[in-house]
Parts: sequence; structure tokens; C-alpha cells
Amino acid sequence: MSTPRVLFVCVKNGGKSQMAAGLMRRAAGDAVAVGSAGTRAGTALNAQSVESLREVGVDISGEQPKQLTDEMVRDADLVVVLGSEARVEPVGGTPVEVWETDEPSTRGIEGAERMRLVRDDIAARVEQLHQRLTS
Repeated sequence: MSTPRVLFVCVKNGGKSQMAAGLMRRAAGDAVAVGSAGTRAGTALNAQSVESLREVGVDISGEQPKQLTDEMVRDADLVVVLGSEARVEPVGGTPVEVWETDEPSTRGIEGAERMRLVRDDIAARVEQLHQRLTS
């Protein structure tokens, strides 16, 4: 069986999609090929995203935001869009799944506490996806 390829996408590719990719790499190792990209890629990673993952032993500090291309979508077996802002059109039959991730700021939760809640929500979803892809 070939290795499933998952592409995580958000708007800037500086936070949620990078977090999901880092968490999936930790969960799946070499069992899943992981990428991430942004629909309007930013220039840097979100420092709070990097720090919240470091707290759970995942280092994404060497990553850079990448601009989403049709080729990236086509080459993936599954595209996962994090949050409701990014829009990804299916290319070449690749399924696109949208995760409406927790947004603690709507409840007045900001800073490190917000990022930990976002991280834990994404981590739970990544674990379920990992099971789905590798079972």
C-alpha cells in the first residue's frame, strides 16, 4: 500500500496548518506523507503556534509558510482545510475536508491559553485522521 499524502491548508500557513502538519508527523512518522500550505501564505510562523507545539515536544520552528498551488492539491490524497477562512477547490479529484477548528478568541480567550486550546483541538482531530489513514 502506498503512503497516504495529506496536505493541511489555512490562510497564511503560519499557524493552524503548520500545527496540524507537525502533530501529524509526530503521530504518524513515515506512515503518512505530510505537507502544509496557505491560500495567501504569510512570511513567518506564528510564534505562539510554535511555542504551543514546543510545549508538547513538537518542533516546527524550521518550517516556512508555503503558497498553495494546484499541483500540491493534485498530488495529495486528502486536503484538510483548517478553519472557515481558507477556500480550496478540489483539483484532479482530490477530496477536500474542512475542519471548523475551535476559535477561543470568540469566547474572549487570547494569548498562550488560546493557542493551547487550538493546539489540543487540532491534535485530537489529527489523531482521528491518523487512525483513519493507517487502519
